[in-house]
Amino acid sequence: MTQSAASQAIQHLEESLGVKLIDRSTRPLSMTIAGKDFYAGLKEILADYHRLEERVISTGGGRQGPIQIAAIYSVGLSYMPEAKEEFARLHPGVDVRITYGQNEAVIENVINGNAEIGLVSFPKSTKQIIAVPWQKEPVRLVCAAGHPLANQTEAELSDLDSLEMVGFDRSLELRRMIDAQLKRSGIRVDFRNEFDNADSIVRAIQANDGAGFLPEAAVRRETAAGALRVVACRALKMTRPLGIIFRRSGRPSRAASEFGSLLLGRPLEPDREKRDSGNHAKSLSQSAPINPSTSVVA
Repeated sequence: MTQSAASQAIQHLEESLGVKLIDRSTRPLSMTIAGKDFYAGLKEILADYHRLEERVISTGGGRQGPIQIAAIYSVGLSYMPEAKEEFARLHPGVDVRITYGQNEAVIENVINGNAEIGLVSFPKSTKQIIAVPWQKEPVRLVCAAGHPLANQTEAELSDLDSLEMVGFDRSLELRRMIDAQLKRSGIRVDFRNEFDNADSIVRAIQANDGAGFLPEAAVRRETAAGALRVVACRALKMTRPLGIIFRRSGRPSRAASEFGSLLLGRPLEPDREKRDSGNHAKSLSQSAPINPSTSVVA
């Protein structure tokens, strides 16, 4: 559209609604509070419409059209290539589009309707989303081929005490879980470098002959190639829960549900999940008081 056509369209909207959507007193232009509210609402409506459109189209034949998936970095890079390849074989008419981000960004994308389903760690159901448990992924002690631990088949806790390592950012729930496990084991690790995603940690370990704790799937290629080593540590058994999330207020399209089912190895049934989650929360509220700040974990 030309700038004048866009301006006229906005003016017609404002006249129809009887409110100002754009603040024209500043440069660059910005949305008013009403404009932001209208924009957010329209995004949800359009997302629901596209899902309805895809569902209606799919009832007449094979699955078609794009589906939007949001995933945290480590899950997207570890699991999605094979999942997309298998899904393309089953449904060649569906274009699976994946966006990557941290847990909070994935959840926000699902809530806003920018993604039909999300793949997250430490999944929790809330008032806005349903979380379906997917798997518990082992978190392993990993080191570069040139690190002193690389020659050991197994590490003792004493080998890790005061060891310099590369770690996740301490704001992440996975890092907090690792810290809690180390504290219970009575050892302290010196995290010299911290990153908010597994891929950066892998690169830092390789570049500096370092060590760190990483989800098993995130280092599958590097360990197979011999660039990284997984060192057993029986005293530390850590797992990261993964889950699939979707909005309570909107049903994923049939294609998106089938993509979720492919990952789960069983049907992803949003309507049943909503009922089960609601009944579970209701039974909990009737049996015992719940702290309002606590979410129900699926």
